[in-house]
Amino acid sequence: MLSIFSPSNYAPFNIACEEYILKNFPEDVFLLYINNPSIIVGKHQNTLAEINYEWVREHNIPVVRRLTGGGSVFHDPGNLNYSFLMNESEDFNRNFERYTKPILAVLQELGIPAILEGRNDLTINGCKFSGNAKTNAFGKTLQHGTILFSSNISDLTAALNPREEKFNDKAVKSVQARVTNVSDHLPYPLSLQDFVTLVRAKVRTMYPDIQDYTFSLRDKEEIQALMNSKYDTWEWNFGKSPRYNLCHSLKTKVGIIEFYLLVNKGIIEEVNIYGDFFTNREISELENALCGIEHKPETVAKVLKDMEYKSFFGEVKLEEIVKAMF
Repeated sequence: MLSIFSPSNYAPFNIACEEYILKNFPEDVFLLYINNPSIIVGKHQNTLAEINYEWVREHNIPVVRRLTGGGSVFHDPGNLNYSFLMNESEDFNRNFERYTKPILAVLQELGIPAILEGRNDLTINGCKFSGNAKTNAFGKTLQHGTILFSSNISDLTAALNPREEKFNDKAVKSVQARVTNVSDHLPYPLSLQDFVTLVRAKVRTMYPDIQDYTFSLRDKEEIQALMNSKYDTWEWNFGKSPRYNLCHSLKTKVGIIEFYLLVNKGIIEEVNIYGDFFTNREISELENALCGIEHKPETVAKVLKDMEYKSFFGEVKLEEIVKAMF
């Protein structure tokens, strides 16, 4: 087994690391990484329905779709992420105990009553500090998890606070839970780096043949290429969302404007616009122009400008209209 600590804090790079390792490393790998503020969504989720889109755009937070299912999680520099990438195709129904064991062992040795609760959550006194997910991919097993060590819980709450009433879909939904930081339960102060040292040491006792490994220049270049082509693209992170309906109303000085969108694989398939506003043109012209385009702000904004949107709605700001469609 190899032990790797990622040199990057950029979430798309680190999620790309997992696929790269699964495809290219013959050894089992224990991977650790710490991301800058970012949101990681499950493979089968509707990205827009999982995030507070306005807050995420305002704070320039990367949103990345991972290879595994499950719910969405918020990462920041106070959050440690660990992955076991194993050269075996594990029974998918097997529980999460095997690869959460070293994390629990470290915490219990620190005097923290951490347990595996339910199918895939690690908790302390009923509060969640770690969510875990797994999949079989490329003939191997990937199980990974988060550890809220000293995260900014208010940012986590703000980032993962979508307006659920806007969406109607069959995508996997995240389950909200009370969360806690490990640092709040420590008997004495401990830095995240010291905690990393303890975790790596515990994994070493469980896998005595483990060796430290540093990504080579070629590794980094190939991970970067995979990131650029997949994990840092709108097509993967948003366009892969399952089919969904979005409905949202906008109150403006010209009246109420209601938007109803049907989106499939990131493409707007149907648009209906209603309201009590006055218009000089047939609203169907704008509805038709919006069909068949990518459901992303830049694309929608361009079509609205090209169609001279004010001739449909009057004096409404472009950013108001765009915001109402997400």
